Amino acid sequence: MKKKAKMMFSALLVLVFIFLAACSGNNGGNGGNTGAANGGNSGNSNNAGEESLEPITIRLASGDVNANWDDMKSEVGQEILAKTGVTLKQEFPVGGSDADMFALMVASDEYPDLVMPKGNAGKLVDAGALIDLRPLIEEHAPNLKKIYGEYFNRLRWSEQDDAIYVLPQDGVGHTYFEAGGGFQLQHKVLEAAGFPEIKTVKDYENAIKAYIEKNPKTEDGQPTIGMSLNGGEWQILISVTNPAFYATGAPDDGEFYINQETFEAIMHYQRPEEREYFRWLNHMNNIGLLDPESFVQKYDQYKAKIASGRVLGLVDQQWDYADAENALKAEGKFDSTYARFPVTLDETYQDHSFQGTGYLSGYGIAITKDAKDPVRTIKFLDYLASDEGQVLVNWGIEGKHYNVENGKRVIPADVQAQKSNDNNTFKKTTGIGNYLISARYGDGVMDPSGNYYTTNFPEQIVTAYSEADKKTLAAYGATTYRDLWPANDAFPERKYGAAWTLPFETGSQANVIFQKTQDIMKKRIPEAILAKPEDFDKIYDAFLKDLDDAGVAKLNEEFSNMVKARVELWSK
Repeated sequence: MKKKAKMMFSALLVLVFIFLAACSGNNGGNGGNTGAANGGNSGNSNNAGEESLEPITIRLASGDVNANWDDMKSEVGQEILAKTGVTLKQEFPVGGSDADMFALMVASDEYPDLVMPKGNAGKLVDAGALIDLRPLIEEHAPNLKKIYGEYFNRLRWSEQDDAIYVLPQDGVGHTYFEAGGGFQLQHKVLEAAGFPEIKTVKDYENAIKAYIEKNPKTEDGQPTIGMSLNGGEWQILISVTNPAFYATGAPDDGEFYINQETFEAIMHYQRPEEREYFRWLNHMNNIGLLDPESFVQKYDQYKAKIASGRVLGLVDQQWDYADAENALKAEGKFDSTYARFPVTLDETYQDHSFQGTGYLSGYGIAITKDAKDPVRTIKFLDYLASDEGQVLVNWGIEGKHYNVENGKRVIPADVQAQKSNDNNTFKKTTGIGNYLISARYGDGVMDPSGNYYTTNFPEQIVTAYSEADKKTLAAYGATTYRDLWPANDAFPERKYGAAWTLPFETGSQANVIFQKTQDIMKKRIPEAILAKPEDFDKIYDAFLKDLDDAGVAKLNEEFSNMVKARVELWSK
């Protein structure tokens, strides 16, 4: 009977993955450049010309859905295929979360060649699903080794396990030239108010309130929405709870607040100042400026509202609402797109979004034990990490997506216009931005030709801005949105990187408690925000008691130990 059940489960799993693969053809792409034609960009080996180009298909399961994945049919996708012989088949979560997708793999003990597991790497390592990449890198991947450079030792899994299971995808040597988070307001809202100071939540609230009083409906008769939060799915962390620590002077350490001197951790909802941030959201709901569907809407519904131009304000990351904003740009509705500000609870706080972490060995890509050809797979990732590959995936193909003028790569005006104003189509047709899956250099790093590896540097960022962006920024005495945030050196670098990169051991007591706290948060935070103001404290007190009853003190103690162990590991 057990054997029969296992066979039925395996058959079901095969059907699931066939469905995943079939669905993957509808998703996104980004881009790159070819070697000799990239402005003298031949600084390190790419191995592609030395290796067999025999066709091979590599399956990649990604925890993040990419709506613009081009299935390697884009110009850059075809160039990568020509250079490597590799056809990459991406699979995404369908009808569930990334955690569900990887849990199913662990349960079946069957895996694709590559995985980008986000925060699920720990459970895959515990299941023995990922292979140690260190020997493969040493023998076959000089470009990967070169990119990670002095940070190579940060790739090891732990003090007890020296293996490298995941290749981090954060850009090495990255400089933050642009800000993609904060609080967002439509340009037309700001202009109507005379470009007022937007520093505190009260400033933000007043701008929305003033506009909506004069414009309760859009030009096509739809009700104007003051502020909408993407709180109906997993993005509740991005749009609802993470802003609580940014607005109260703390950096992003996931679900925890870390004392920067003692490295003691507490769940960040336990901070009294964050209670006051959620009280403000409760106030926004009470006066009718918060979208009442914020905690029940699906992601597609959230994006559709933004794309309609109805939503005056967001609290989100640009990558989360970019598809909807791109739709507005494609229709020429630039005044309905968004400016971004480092809004805080009051002026006693500073936004710590850019508090330094050093290089983060966090989320990335891994090769599984079921990979058909691990050597060919690591060589594929190594090609993407080569100078040639880096220019290809970031800039595209010379003569199509950029030209070299006086030794400098320049994006033609018509290409830049499509990239800025119809980025969804641009990404899918060119492939630029879709293949940033391997090790890579960050913004601000130059290649051997003296050009930046990426297209995100101050001059190019300004070129990509719409006239609405430029007008708004000029009104606030800024050139880029990053100028509105505290300087890079405003805060000391975190010795542990960012605590959200620390995984709990699968099945551990801490992990069990953590999952309980997440379920409690997803119930209590929306309940507190949507409650009558006189009931807010009662519900928030119940929230904190629920956390206590779930064992949050034990969780805080264990996480503090994990942070301290990271500090010790990285100090060697």
